[in-house]
Amino acid sequence: MPIRKSGAVDCRGDVCDPRLIFQTAILAHASSIILSHSHPSGNTKPSAADISLTKRMVEPGRLLEIQVLDHLIITVDGCTSMADDGLM
Repeated sequence: MPIRKSGAVDCRGDVCDPRLIFQTAILAHASSIILSHSHPSGNTKPSAADISLTKRMVEPGRLLEIQVLDHLIITVDGCTSMADDGLM
């Protein structure tokens, strides 16, 4: 599975345009995507904004038939899978 950065996507809190994320997926002919972002604080716990954003991304994915498999939160000390935590 190729890894592609969706470009300079500006996401602040739960303000993120799904069109920019799915544009990359569509151009790559992807059938699924995994979202990821970092928490420089080192806290791997998803914030309310992280959970909201994830849920906002799943519905456009369904409409476009591009499954959102997971949303990873990455820190220096580890990683949290929102799918594993039942937050998708």
